[in-house]
Amino acid sequence: MTEPLNKDQVQTLLDDSPYIGFMNLEVVSMDLDKDEIVIKMPMRPEFERRIGTGQYHGGAIAALIDIAGDYALVMKVGGGVPTINFRVDFLRPGTNTSLTATATTRRLGRSVAVVDIDVHDDQGKLCAVGRGTYSPNVG
Repeated sequence: MTEPLNKDQVQTLLDDSPYIGFMNLEVVSMDLDKDEIVIKMPMRPEFERRIGTGQYHGGAIAALIDIAGDYALVMKVGGGVPTINFRVDFLRPGTNTSLTATATTRRLGRSVAVVDIDVHDDQGKLCAVGRGTYSPNVG
């Protein structure tokens, strides 16, 4: 495990990834003491379920959940954290809104970490929840 990262360092990692950079994700806040990161995803036409609906495709939401879960750990361990598994429950469509993922680490062990992720729209409505399992010990 290396040193924890600051908000600018985490944002740079997001921006430097071709896929994540395309998503235009923004680190809204990080709290190392609370083991929490908040990441915002703006709507893009490429994320629409069907043209003109303004509704997110589930794949874009799932990607946000996985990335937020991963980076809740990256900010603490300072480097890449592979996903072992994650699940998503879609609760309501996100329509014509940005989505904000709040990821909270539940356990950071030597070989397995668990993170819970809530996704809200701009009105604060819960749109999806996820849980990710990651491998924090990769080296």
